[in-house]
Amino acid sequence: MPLPPGLTITADGPVRTVLIDRPDELNAVNADLHRALAEVWRYLAADTGARVVVLTGAGRAFSAGGDLDWITSFLDDPVARDESIREGAQIIEEMLRFPLPVIAAVNGAAMGLGASIAVLSDVVLMSEQAYLADPHVAVGLVAGDGGAAFWPLLTPILRTREFLYTGDRIDAATAVQVGLASRVVAPEALLDEARTLAHRLAAQPVEALRGTKRVVNMYLSQALGGPMQAGFAAEVVSMQTAEHRDRLLALRKRAR
Repeated sequence: MPLPPGLTITADGPVRTVLIDRPDELNAVNADLHRALAEVWRYLAADTGARVVVLTGAGRAFSAGGDLDWITSFLDDPVARDESIREGAQIIEEMLRFPLPVIAAVNGAAMGLGASIAVLSDVVLMSEQAYLADPHVAVGLVAGDGGAAFWPLLTPILRTREFLYTGDRIDAATAVQVGLASRVVAPEALLDEARTLAHRLAAQPVEALRGTKRVVNMYLSQALGGPMQAGFAAEVVSMQTAEHRDRLLALRKRAR
């Protein structure tokens, strides 16, 4: 699979490490990287030597979510906007179908889509310095690409509402407490811990592990069907509002 510059895959025996690799942009997701995140799971599933995947970010962030320049282009390009929605749904569906265990090593900020792909992983190890956040509502968008549909399956709805309505940061300890992460790890030990666990899982009986993941994810896939479709449809509507345009342009201006 040809990969864009922002995504790399390395092999260590049966473990594949997928690195989101745009450190200067805090691993924000642009068009090429978004497409790669939608397609990489089928590529990895076809890798007969792979048993476990570690997913992490380069530098000091896991992923700051969508690249502001790319997202701003949707304001005047409905074709690109609709393609991003289709790919967003594909990312979630492919991660839920993916047969191998995925361990997210969340090394820093995981926001928006970054938070979604972290939480969709089978095991979520968070650095003490990391946090999750879904700031969609703050920029005038419905939290459609995972947050509103997926978080209520993992954490109490009352907590989910507050997190999504405000977009506030969720520190690593709180993420574990409410069920959005597995455990907190010291920053310097994060990747070693993820790789140690990955090799441990890789040594488990293959069919037993894959079958267990498949059954567990059936609950998630069945529960997500309606909410995810509704979430993406509502997000498209919110993308066309004047308030979203104003807030996004203001955010982009501050970021420059």
